[in-house]
Amino acid sequence: MPPATAPFYLNGLTIKPGEQVLTRLVISKLPSGTVIDVPVHVMRSLKPGPTLLLMGGMHGDEVNGIETIRRLVRRELLYPLRGSIIAIPILNIYGFLNFSRDVPDGKDVNRSFPGFPRGSLAGRVAHRFMREIMPLIDYGIDFHTGGAARANFPQVRCLLGIDPEVDAMAAAFGAPFTLHAALRVGSLREAAQGLGKHVIVYETGESLRLDEPGIEEAVAGTLRVLHHLGMGPKAPTPARPGIICRRHTWLRARFAGLFRAHVENGQFLEKGQIYGSVGDPYGQQSVRLESPVSGYVIGLNHMPVVNQGDALLHIAVPD
Repeated sequence: MPPATAPFYLNGLTIKPGEQVLTRLVISKLPSGTVIDVPVHVMRSLKPGPTLLLMGGMHGDEVNGIETIRRLVRRELLYPLRGSIIAIPILNIYGFLNFSRDVPDGKDVNRSFPGFPRGSLAGRVAHRFMREIMPLIDYGIDFHTGGAARANFPQVRCLLGIDPEVDAMAAAFGAPFTLHAALRVGSLREAAQGLGKHVIVYETGESLRLDEPGIEEAVAGTLRVLHHLGMGPKAPTPARPGIICRRHTWLRARFAGLFRAHVENGQFLEKGQIYGSVGDPYGQQSVRLESPVSGYVIGLNHMPVVNQGDALLHIAVPD
């Protein structure tokens, strides 16, 4: 990380304190020759302070994070009182153009860190990020969305009890739920932790669908983190206290068929309560599904056609 009053050197530019810049990181070209570049907003205060990364679109079909950063930029909420903000609405431009989680080679950018300059396309995107962006930041919020027709209730994911800075960020964000989540190999969080950076993940909604309440939670939570870091004015307090959950599990389909949920996201579920049913499509058989644990529904599968082993319900057990 450069000194707080030093220029940023990014994408061939010198960005000084007090400057606001929109630059574009060229990643590669499509087979047609069309250049693929990643727009990056950089907003720097004249006063020294930390650098916060806001990033969406790691998975191109996860539009809630993209919309969150777009609103923050559009509403002119990202001019820091001190320090700097780097905002990347869409990292995976390829996936965004193709309504896809992954890049065209089928690989997941968030399993490809720290990347490789001569590796797969996902590895090249990760490597460019690690070379250009990661050295500049101190903190980060990585915005995500449920995938494969699974909707997430607004939640922060991080390693709790390991890094006091991360714990404080998660508490400041004030999401309805904060989950203790192990690091995934090749993820941005794993790469950031290895370099002493403090990154949390925010999840809401499902892919290719805008989740309005979750997006507004994200905007408010980001403003609270800015205030916590001394980079922004006081932000509205959460509507309700957040719930911390160190244990959470997915309930999976034991039978293939048509899944009907009898619960909603955010609802508390008692052990033994019926949360849905799976029936064959011909009307011959239907099986009621009982929850083996008590906890909150924080993820719900909206795909009615399920195979054995498919994730149906994500349950978080409060501390």
